[in-house]
Amino acid sequence: MIARKIFPRRLIMRIHVYPILSALHDSKTIDDQTYALLQKLKDHGDFEIAVTSLDRLYSADLGLILVQSGGSEAVFLNLLPRLRPPYYLLTYGTNNSLAASMEILSYLKAKNKSAEILHGSTDSIARRLLELGNPIKEEPIRLGIVGKPSDWLIASKVDKKLCLEKLNMDLIDIDMRELLDGQRNADLFDYRHPEPLVFEEFELNQSKKTVLALEKIVEKYRLQGLTVRCFDLLDTIHTTGCLGLSLLNKQGIVAGCEGDVPALLSMALLRKILGQPAFQANPSRIDVENRRVVLAHCTLPFDMAENVRLMTHFESGIGVAVRGKMKETDVTLFKLGADLRQYHVQEGKIVANLTEPNLCRTQIEVQLDDVRYFLRGPLGNHHLLVYGHHGEAIREWCESHLI
Repeated sequence: MIARKIFPRRLIMRIHVYPILSALHDSKTIDDQTYALLQKLKDHGDFEIAVTSLDRLYSADLGLILVQSGGSEAVFLNLLPRLRPPYYLLTYGTNNSLAASMEILSYLKAKNKSAEILHGSTDSIARRLLELGNPIKEEPIRLGIVGKPSDWLIASKVDKKLCLEKLNMDLIDIDMRELLDGQRNADLFDYRHPEPLVFEEFELNQSKKTVLALEKIVEKYRLQGLTVRCFDLLDTIHTTGCLGLSLLNKQGIVAGCEGDVPALLSMALLRKILGQPAFQANPSRIDVENRRVVLAHCTLPFDMAENVRLMTHFESGIGVAVRGKMKETDVTLFKLGADLRQYHVQEGKIVANLTEPNLCRTQIEVQLDDVRYFLRGPLGNHHLLVYGHHGEAIREWCESHLI
């Protein structure tokens, strides 16, 4: 049994703040508002915050420009030769602080400078500060690609360098032969999973060997997640990876199908942001009039299932696949685009579990407010579903990181 944590550590962080202000505004009133904002951030408990001189702005873990009022744009331009990127503009909701910051940000972006506005609730600003200024950088999340992405994933190529820079996720190529050889050489004596699985013995044993081979790869490469070109297993070792992916997800290792890297990254982000497993699925049928979509796949994290039945794999009719009954409850649908900029998030509700013979084995029908996204601009095929209403938290994270 294996486990990996992919959540950031929180440390006390030293932050220096340099305020800028238009001469047209009352500095006493604005200084009081500045004090209130900074005090709320201090009360959050993760920061030591001090207003400082320009010379000492960058002597802490993080330096912020506090835009105190409208009309501060010219002040910022005069200071710009003494500032260094990335430029973080802290704002609040009065005195045209946000408006001035947006003008400054537009100027910097037009010159291809790295910059960002920090604005919103105290909690949301605090979360972003923790992500930006942790003095001990997190180790990258290590995600394996076992075999190449499946041939039909023609809109799913990801820039690995950009992935590391933007998401702190390190994509590691792993030869498919490692999984195939590991499966052939696996000893069932080492299988330790307690799930009471009932299925045809030979097929189940072959699938258990695949579980062992996947776990060995996770240990060898110190992975927090992986995706597998799983259809290659069908015509080589005549089994599937569905059981292994279900078990890995239950252990906290994000595990995806078909070598789909954007889907894997989406799963890893959901685990990082929410601490939850995700169901990777195909949108299989859309009811436009009633705003419903059927999602289906042959694997499901075991800890998302109310009960499980093992079946053969849908497309091939061989191996082991997972039919899990899911809770009929509120859910959130998410997908990160292959460009690592676009994303889609939408809340809905599971209204039915299906058992149709012409779909992948786990099948759910989801009620949404609008299904036109799937027909007009989807971000690839696979989408990820988690239990609960989490649209706001996911959007907040994406808006902070995917700019």
